[in-house]
Amino acid sequence: MKVDIVPIEIEDCDKIHLAFKSQGWDKPKSLYERYCEFQSNGTRNVLVAKLNGEFAGYLNINWVSDYLPFKNKSIPEIVDFNVLKKFQRYGIGTQLMDEAEARIGRVSKFAGIGFGLVQDYGAAQILYVKRGYVPDGRGILDEGKVLKYGEKVVVTDNLVLMLVKEL
Repeated sequence: MKVDIVPIEIEDCDKIHLAFKSQGWDKPKSLYERYCEFQSNGTRNVLVAKLNGEFAGYLNINWVSDYLPFKNKSIPEIVDFNVLKKFQRYGIGTQLMDEAEARIGRVSKFAGIGFGLVQDYGAAQILYVKRGYVPDGRGILDEGKVLKYGEKVVVTDNLVLMLVKEL
């Protein structure tokens, strides 16, 4: 089983979109076209995993995080990390993370990442903790805003916990 980790290319966009569509996820082709722009302008590295030549997953390294505490400390953030369901449990996510952390480690002592709090993110939650990521101490965020006692929220993908790891 050969896994190649390569930068995203425009030719990948339709394949990635269709792969996620086949598993019932709505991830538009335009998202990946934007990722190609980010890749070409240097604001992100978008790493694509291919298993025996077939698209299997991807992640983004956002060199200047949108999360202000990471941005203020120049901590690059791993964002939008996905492995197709049919390729989960093959170590592809681990290989993507290894490559991302190696790249981040060349410019920063720390890497940041966040995860959603619902069960759909369970595999990611376990992976990140096993890799040594710990909460950054700011608590739960909803659409980037730190929540306070007594606030009510609707549980969505925007309800997250941010983590950091010393590389």
